[in-house]
Amino acid sequence: MANSTNILILLGSLRAGSVNRQLAEVGEANAPAGVGISCYRGAAGGGLGDVPFYNEDIDVDGERPDGAEHLRAAADVADAVLIITPEYNGSIPATVKNAIDWLSRPYGHSAISGTPVAVIGAALGGYGGVWAHDETRKSLGVAGARVVEDVKLSLPTKKLNGSHPSELVEVVAEVRAVIDRLAAEVGATD
Repeated sequence: MANSTNILILLGSLRAGSVNRQLAEVGEANAPAGVGISCYRGAAGGGLGDVPFYNEDIDVDGERPDGAEHLRAAADVADAVLIITPEYNGSIPATVKNAIDWLSRPYGHSAISGTPVAVIGAALGGYGGVWAHDETRKSLGVAGARVVEDVKLSLPTKKLNGSHPSELVEVVAEVRAVIDRLAAEVGATD
């Protein structure tokens, strides 16, 4: 059966051993029937690290960097976006903010305009990255995405107790519930 809903994961952490990368793996491995999930790998395999910092001077035809074109193309064909991000210094990692900046343009006709988007992730703090997730949702809303506000998974990494998230049934279930909710949101707009 072909996938009828495609969800793109944008991963805020560039670190190979990141818990957030592990959450993305859980998401990819637990797609419900009819849903395809892919983590953005980037134009050169470096994920969001392949996308140069946003600069309006280079956001023109013939000047736009390959990394930015690749990101926009991936978001353009996605039915929904799931951002999985840590919290850096109480806020959004630069990778996530930069991706939102590229994806927010051109205003009103961007690759994420009206697209259902959810934000989850893990962080060291006791609140699991709530501040970063809230800031990310705010930026996405301003950028024109349709933020699915009732989807929240902010996982304190200490809850994992050194385990991979895939080893904890409750974490897998929470990630699956987020994916199910995001896929349902796509169906609500078709």
